Amino acid sequence: MADQPRALVTGGAGFLGSHLCERLLAEGYAVVCMDNLITGSVGNIEHLFGREGFVFVKHDVTNYIHVAGRLDVILHFASPASPIDYLQLPIQTLKVGSLGTHKALGLAKAKGARFLLASTSEVYGDPQIHPQPESYWGNVNPVGPRGVYDEAKRFAEALTMAYHRFHDVDTRIVRIFNTYGPRMRAGDGRVVPTFITQALDGKPLTVFGDGSQTRSFCHVDDLVEGIWRLLNSEYSDPMNIGNPAEMTVLQFAEEIVRITGAGSEITFEPLPEDDPKVRQPDITLARKVLGWEPRVSLEEGLARTILYFEELRRRQA
Repeated sequence: MADQPRALVTGGAGFLGSHLCERLLAEGYAVVCMDNLITGSVGNIEHLFGREGFVFVKHDVTNYIHVAGRLDVILHFASPASPIDYLQLPIQTLKVGSLGTHKALGLAKAKGARFLLASTSEVYGDPQIHPQPESYWGNVNPVGPRGVYDEAKRFAEALTMAYHRFHDVDTRIVRIFNTYGPRMRAGDGRVVPTFITQALDGKPLTVFGDGSQTRSFCHVDDLVEGIWRLLNSEYSDPMNIGNPAEMTVLQFAEEIVRITGAGSEITFEPLPEDDPKVRQPDITLARKVLGWEPRVSLEEGLARTILYFEELRRRQA
């Protein structure tokens, strides 16, 4: 259709990117899904192949991006996003946050497209303000092992705002807090797939430190709704999207054991360097500007996610 809006999702074969591709298609968009598959997977989007208006392009966005025809929105989600990935791929993580964001913003400028950057709560580092509002500048170690991800995203935010101010590109920035749900990679090192996989295997759940560090877990359906509302808002400064229901990692491990009925023990390992002690979004702005807040309870969200991992195990077996 000539008047059909068209979106580009970089990192579209990843966990979050694939869910956004689905949402955009449901909202009537034609979707170009772009991914180099360094951490993404065709398995996340293969159910979309054959859908009218959906195209997959294998491409590394740190190189020049060419998309023929109109583009109305660009959602830049290309990046390794878990500690195990960006510690194994430090240079690629820095390049996609800098060069990749530059290329995607250049395309948005050329096409007159609205641009949405996937940023992260990691820009707050190991925060000294709790919970974290968007006005907090963060406490990041730029030369620590996590710095490759934290600083890549901080630079991406600065570049996005520069394009907004200097080139008048219509931009949005979402700071994403811990998100979970179907299509997470079992071995990506993040706490949700790690604990679920360990519980389903009947292995001990490994908690780093004493487990007193806190996280706030948002189901992917809630996150996608928040991103959709932000994309369609007129708000151009960074915005937190996450679930403010905070809990310790030890409490979370105990919850996984309870829901799976696994009977797994909990073991403790040394805390990684620069691991944040607390993490909780202040979503006052999202409530006020977007009328958004999370709806999916942890119990319901975990049940859906555990079902996904059980089905994945059956298919692999």
